[in-house]
Amino acid sequence: MTEELHSYAGGVVTEPSRRTVIVSSMASDSHTWNLVYLELLVGELGFDVLNLGACVPDELLESECLSRRPSMLVLSSVNGHGHQDGLRVIRRLRAFPELRAMPVVIGGKLGVGGALTAEETAQLLLAGFDAVFDDQQGAASFRRFAATLAAGAAQVEA
Repeated sequence: MTEELHSYAGGVVTEPSRRTVIVSSMASDSHTWNLVYLELLVGELGFDVLNLGACVPDELLESECLSRRPSMLVLSSVNGHGHQDGLRVIRRLRAFPELRAMPVVIGGKLGVGGALTAEETAQLLLAGFDAVFDDQQGAASFRRFAATLAAGAAQVEA
């Protein structure tokens, strides 16, 4: 994220640019339509979006998050392996001290047998996800979650 500096009554005001959200699938998921939808949705919510695409290796997710320090990482799964892949990915991301506070959410078809059980959802949350959005929920709950990030944008200080 870049910042612009403006002179204001003898002082300097730092204005943060629009906040960036990374949208991605995980290594085993080759679906892309969900990522396009999420890119449009997140953009409508006022964020800049970096869409990493399908079949993203864990190492690429790590390096992009470390270098860009996004406001949020949104992981999407359509192939039903989101629970399994998500546990692996979040543990790797949270191992970096720099990424422990970064909001990370996962959604879509997260289990091959249908909706996740309460226990499976709890596993994802305990592993480090900030929110889990099953494909049965629709976009409303994700919009509410993202709105809390937009509302918490950095204040302009003089």
